[in-house]
Amino acid sequence: MAFTYFCQAVSILASSWIAKPMQQLSQASQAMADGDRDQRVPEVLLIQEIQITAQAFNQMAETLSLSFQQIEAANTTLETQVRERTAQLQQALEFEDLLRRITEKVRDSLDEAQILQTVVRELALELGLQGCDVALYNLETRTSTVYYEYFCADYPKAEGKSMAMERVPELYQQLLQRQYAQFCLTQPLLRDFCEDARFACLACPVTDDQGVLGDLWLFKSHQWRFNPEEIRLVQQVANQCAIALRQSRLYQMAQAQVKELEHLHRIKDDFLSTVSHELRTPMANIKMATQLLEMSLERIGLTEATAESVFRYLQILKDEGQREITLINNLLDLSRLDAGTEPYVPTTIDPKTWIPHVVEPFVERAQLQHQQLQLELAPELPPLTTDLSDLERILSELLNNACKYTPAGEQIVVTASIVETASAKPAARSTEVLRRPEADLSPANGASPTFLISVTNSGTEIPEDEQERIFDKFYRIPSIDPWKHGGTGLGLALVKGLVEKLNGEIHVESHSGHTTFMIQLPMARGAGHIKSG
Repeated sequence: MAFTYFCQAVSILASSWIAKPMQQLSQASQAMADGDRDQRVPEVLLIQEIQITAQAFNQMAETLSLSFQQIEAANTTLETQVRERTAQLQQALEFEDLLRRITEKVRDSLDEAQILQTVVRELALELGLQGCDVALYNLETRTSTVYYEYFCADYPKAEGKSMAMERVPELYQQLLQRQYAQFCLTQPLLRDFCEDARFACLACPVTDDQGVLGDLWLFKSHQWRFNPEEIRLVQQVANQCAIALRQSRLYQMAQAQVKELEHLHRIKDDFLSTVSHELRTPMANIKMATQLLEMSLERIGLTEATAESVFRYLQILKDEGQREITLINNLLDLSRLDAGTEPYVPTTIDPKTWIPHVVEPFVERAQLQHQQLQLELAPELPPLTTDLSDLERILSELLNNACKYTPAGEQIVVTASIVETASAKPAARSTEVLRRPEADLSPANGASPTFLISVTNSGTEIPEDEQERIFDKFYRIPSIDPWKHGGTGLGLALVKGLVEKLNGEIHVESHSGHTTFMIQLPMARGAGHIKSG
């Protein structure tokens, strides 16, 4: 019985020596798994195997704790890097957006002042600067002049002030070599800053492929520096500013040339008008004297041979005098059209009877030159309200040109019809089409009609590259002999001016041995005195 109690006591003690350390190891392991990496177990144990297990556990705990510390440090570093890269990316996106906005604003303007003002204001506000200014260089006098500035505080102004580059030669030598400069401003230069005002400055040249135009100065508080991203942005803005400035200056040069050409054009027109007025009276007197001389010679009763020679000379004098009078009248009419002083006198006419009346004098002339002149009118032509004098001048000038340039044996066809307004440039009809009276020339239902007059002549063409220029004053087609056909190049210019005065359009088409001048005039409805001829 005593032995049994002894065995039980030994068993209880053995269990206590073994179970308790194992329980401590289990609890420490569970706590470490739950995140408590400071767990340790006593290593002074009576059983060697358990003691060795406890030592191994403590070493493992030390290693795990060190590894977790390293992982936490790496995570902290990585998070810092991610935040920095995110901030850099965000700044890059903001700078890209800022560059886009500035570029759009400066390229949308051709005003140099607006370009410079936009650049300095946007940079100062968006970069949070103390201020920003832009200066333009005069390389002949070696000076830099501040044209525009923007400061967030009430600092002394430098706008309009100039500085000699020799005052800071190292700085401007660097800028003229297209390199930026970053420095701390410790002397007033163009501004009389107070003594405690100190700035970190960035000077960036404004350059293009032709040289240095000026520079941008950016001012920050002296404890800050411009980072590489800001410097890169300012350089890109400076490049866009240079492009916009060059475009603005080219535009201003072009405008100055346009104004100079307009001035010369006015001088030329004034001269022609003055000369025309001065010549008109003598030519009228010459014409009248010629007529009186012809009447006197008829009363004298010369011999037939002598009379033939004298009257031939008189006819030459009359013809040449009339040519000069026509030239003078054309010059005066063009001057009045350019000045807008030619009055508009509307009259309602019947085209079916009025057009043949205008064409009639040219029929005999065409026959004498062995040409065929035909008139094709649409069956239904409504009354037309326009300036009768101008329209007659237009049609007569076109017929005169057709008779002048159409070779013998060829045709001249005059047509009149109604077309739709939607046809901005009506196609030239061939002679065959113009001869078919049954052709439907009326506009489509619902369309606004316009009156179309065309003059087509065969046997001659106008080169395509000359067709737009033939309406310029004094322009003569190089391929046409001026001595054979004569003329001054004023007729078609006058025709175009008169057509535009009537709110119409004139087009020319020339191909396949035919040349067609087409005139579209608006139809004026309403009552009026109808003239038939």
